[in-house]
Amino acid sequence: MPNPSSTASLIGRAAHDPKVFPNKDGSKKVMLTVFVERGYTDAQGNRNSDALPLEAFVRAQTTDIGPFRHVHKGDLVALSYEPRMNEYLKNGKKVFELKLEIQNISFLESRATTQARLTKRVTEAEVRNQNLQARSMPVAAAAPAVAYASAVQDEQFPFQGQAA
Repeated sequence: MPNPSSTASLIGRAAHDPKVFPNKDGSKKVMLTVFVERGYTDAQGNRNSDALPLEAFVRAQTTDIGPFRHVHKGDLVALSYEPRMNEYLKNGKKVFELKLEIQNISFLESRATTQARLTKRVTEAEVRNQNLQARSMPVAAAAPAVAYASAVQDEQFPFQGQAA
């Protein structure tokens, strides 16, 4: 259970579908980047956002990745996380790396909205693939067949010291 005084939360949109990496012990590491808008606008009236990389761990006994299987690029989510300071040696030097470990995830859009966005992405990808295939068809013209004469009457593999 996380310490309530060391957790934070954020609301943002997933930059990509979660990436899952298996660990040696059977658990899984889930990587997710979320775009989070800043609390102010710049001189031109634009509200910038930051891409924050977060990670979560799924226990070895779990067969799937839990709620992360429902997260897709563009989904609006609320995350509570705990900052972690990892310390390790790299080339003989001590390295400190801040990690944001997801403790809880909440979906802020309806399932119909997220499914519609996913369906649109799939449809657009299929159209792009069809266009690429249509463009590459004429380029891949068949080469004329070349006849080769062979002096070898009886090929045997592997070659056992026979001259060709």
